[in-house]
Amino acid sequence: MDGVPVQKLNDMSRTENPDGPAAEYWATEWARPVTELAVFAITPDGFISTWNAGAEVIYGYRPDEIIGAHSTVLLPDDPKDREAFEAELRQAREKGSSAIEGWRKRKDGSVLWASVVTTALVDTNGTPVGFAKLVRDESEKRKAHEAVIESEQRFRLLVDGVSDDAIYMLSPDGFVTNWNNGARRIKGYSAQEIMGSHFSRFYTPEDAAAGLPQRALEIAALEGRFESEGWRVRRDGTRFVAHVIVDAIRDDSGALLGFAKITRDVTEKREADKLLEETKAALFRAQKMEAIGRLTGGVAHDFNNVLQVLRGNLELLQTRCARDQWSMERFGNAIQAVERGATLASQLLAFGRRQALRPEPVNLAAMVRGTDDLLRRALGETIEVETVVSGGLWNAFVDVHQLDNVLLNLAINARDAMPDGGMLTLELSNAMLDDDYVRSLSDVPAGQYVMLGVTDTGCGMSADVLERAFDPFFTTKPEGQGTGLGLSMAYGFVKQSGGHIRIYSEP
Repeated sequence: MDGVPVQKLNDMSRTENPDGPAAEYWATEWARPVTELAVFAITPDGFISTWNAGAEVIYGYRPDEIIGAHSTVLLPDDPKDREAFEAELRQAREKGSSAIEGWRKRKDGSVLWASVVTTALVDTNGTPVGFAKLVRDESEKRKAHEAVIESEQRFRLLVDGVSDDAIYMLSPDGFVTNWNNGARRIKGYSAQEIMGSHFSRFYTPEDAAAGLPQRALEIAALEGRFESEGWRVRRDGTRFVAHVIVDAIRDDSGALLGFAKITRDVTEKREADKLLEETKAALFRAQKMEAIGRLTGGVAHDFNNVLQVLRGNLELLQTRCARDQWSMERFGNAIQAVERGATLASQLLAFGRRQALRPEPVNLAAMVRGTDDLLRRALGETIEVETVVSGGLWNAFVDVHQLDNVLLNLAINARDAMPDGGMLTLELSNAMLDDDYVRSLSDVPAGQYVMLGVTDTGCGMSADVLERAFDPFFTTKPEGQGTGLGLSMAYGFVKQSGGHIRIYSEP
């Protein structure tokens, strides 16, 4: 019954204009050999009236199986698909045509993703007589599209799952377009807070003012990649050292789409590298001082034995030549030289950690206060001496007499550094050296110590002088004004006593 109007149109089309643009003629004759597209007509009530070779390939129905059937047979069973089909026909009636994509069903029950164009058909009087449908199987395109979406989802899950690195995208102008969990953890911003913001907000104010953010984008756009390390700022205002990579993202034509940015917090790594370097340097210094100390101590010990033999023989000669005034003076000068040599040997033994010590438990507060008068006389009136002692001071296990000598030597060094006068401060306090502090010190165990600090307001030391300050016989004083053994003795005594000594100075 629904085929009658179509047949009437078919006869009319063939009679009045067999070669013209009549829709029925186009739907049957023009589309008949086409196999890539399903082209068929349906009546106003939705019954299929024509069927081309392409429709048979795509849907699997022969013309004799499908013509006269309702077009809903080509729809899946989902009610939503049927609602979309009705909306498709309604739009075609109202606007002349409609174009959609959706699921369709083949004869064998399988489904395909189809691109469907529906055009309303009218006769020569403008009366609606049905619809022409053009259907393309886009299943492969749909699969490819879904594969891309799935890949993007997996990539997004992968990127979001990275917590050690901040991974995010920037627009060509440097505005944040996405944000992963690592970026939230490292920088402190949620995606809602940061999306649409310019990435220069992560830079320190001084680096941003210097144009570093824009320079990074310019280099990445020009060379394809920018890589650097520098300070960055978190949401809470704290700073961290970041290793940054910026890659330019371009389409197939080479047009710049934006930038991929990876930021890693390397603050701990830099601190670890710094600690490693400090440990290596400290180990080298310790090994150097140990080697010099052993050599110096051995030589000093042998030298001291030689001096004792000389002194003994000189004293015997004095006894035999007691009436010879001229000889007695010469022997006296020689003995004085031997004593100076013995003093030098004693200093070298102290540096080599081979001097005889008599350590005992002692409260250093009483010792330091007891040396105040001695130090004031040795330093002169132009230098003020201040002593600061913390409460609850622990006892120290040390040779007090040798510590007196060390303190006097340090005070004399301070006096020489303050020719115009100044302040010498002696400070005593308890100190706990923890594992972090001693990590770079190979010969210092963690634990409880008593800290004796000697501070002056003198001219200070340069980095080069500071590096060699403990070396024996090294001095910056004019010839004849210093032996270069004062700090060496202090170093050897402290190390032999199981302590730790360091110098902080600025010129």
